[in-house]
Amino acid sequence: MPDPLDEDGYRGPARLHIGPQKFAVTVDLRGHFQPIDGYYRWYGRVSADQLLSEALAGRKTTATLHTPQVTATGELSDPDPWDRYRIMGTSTPPFTVVTELDAALEV
Repeated sequence: MPDPLDEDGYRGPARLHIGPQKFAVTVDLRGHFQPIDGYYRWYGRVSADQLLSEALAGRKTTATLHTPQVTATGELSDPDPWDRYRIMGTSTPPFTVVTELDAALEV
């Protein structure tokens, strides 16, 4: 049986806001808690989107990501060879994080 604590993340539709511009995108996100500094780090990829690529032209920028679960601010970085931008952030992620207490209550 898979461990629900290993399932932190979100895959699906999202809205990406960069300044006044809004993009309907698909994301694949993951994250983990860093015990050394006490922060939760989340990261993932935004599926290739021509309008997003034209707007960013390969530049890094701050963006707000809205999923059906939560909204969070992160940084978009350079696209990979498949034109998928990496997004990453610190602290509250744009998805629900399953805690040990949550997992214990589901049993």
